[in-house]
Amino acid sequence: MSGPASLRLQPLDYEDLQGFGADDHLAAFRCFERSARALVRLEGGTRTARPPSPALVAAAGSALASGATDGIDARRFFEALFRPFRIVPDPPDAGFLTGYYEPCVQGSPVETDAFCWPILARPPDLVGLAPGETPPGFPEGVSGARRRGDGSLVPYDDRRTIEREQRSPIVWLRDAVEAFLIQVQGSAQIEFADGRRARLAYDGRNGLPYTSIGRILTETGEIAESAMSLESLKAWLRAAGLSEGERGLELMRRNRSFVFFRLIEDFDPRLGPVAGAGVALTPLRSIAVDKTIWSYGLPFWIEADLPWADEALRPFRRLMIAQDTGSAIVGPARADIFFGSGDAAGARAGAIRHQGAFAVLLPVGDEP
Repeated sequence: MSGPASLRLQPLDYEDLQGFGADDHLAAFRCFERSARALVRLEGGTRTARPPSPALVAAAGSALASGATDGIDARRFFEALFRPFRIVPDPPDAGFLTGYYEPCVQGSPVETDAFCWPILARPPDLVGLAPGETPPGFPEGVSGARRRGDGSLVPYDDRRTIEREQRSPIVWLRDAVEAFLIQVQGSAQIEFADGRRARLAYDGRNGLPYTSIGRILTETGEIAESAMSLESLKAWLRAAGLSEGERGLELMRRNRSFVFFRLIEDFDPRLGPVAGAGVALTPLRSIAVDKTIWSYGLPFWIEADLPWADEALRPFRRLMIAQDTGSAIVGPARADIFFGSGDAAGARAGAIRHQGAFAVLLPVGDEP
């Protein structure tokens, strides 16, 4: 497997993976199966990642043919077809984990006094640029563009411009905070007043670099780092004001990145949202990774101490599958753990900002 020059991998044995034998290998296998179906059909999903190797596609085919029905068979599958390698970040303690979730909020199909902030559909003039397609002279880190009349490309509008124009709203929410956080998470479930539910699915972004407003608040001392959470962030934004010119809205607009959605009215609420890889996410098994470094479907072993079950730090030793990506997920030892849907999942996801150790399971034949 070729990769960035800065990517360092150290060969391991499965015995070196702390807690590997105690994991639920069948749960990991079921999650991998979802990726396997996409891999064998060569489906790239909505956010193109590093192409899968022939060995990974072959392993996906073997998974679909294996008929594994218990943890023993599932563990044998991974141990036979993959080899673990420790990801050695630079600096060595730079492995970092965060969490994300699918918000569940109330909404309206039309603008009302109570629901006055729009979620927008993907505009027809948005051109997404894949890695390597950036035109000469284009600003670094920009991956979205608009084509001018002469055929040339210019960077797409920023958050401030898009929000002020409010083109093609597809659903209306209570305020800008709900809309902003749905963009950060990449999906949401919407409940309408008549009891109907719909799902917002990611449908592209303007391609401008992502800026963490939570980091801005901790660096400026507005919120102590030890007190930063999803709830404290939302409370600060609303208290600071969400009207034009007020601090809350202005802070959100410092993140110039903007995400567009499509509305899915016929969906199975038992399944997680369909994310970057084009497969439904599995809580506490799916992760978002850097799509310029890793292929979707790769298994990763993560070792960390996290408040993943409640507010207490607990060992998290788990086989995870790369099925998503995000503009803030950058680097080889960086992952965003999907926690599920709803407020409880959001509380747990919002508490995750912790260091961790990573190992990637490469298919036999892809060893560096």
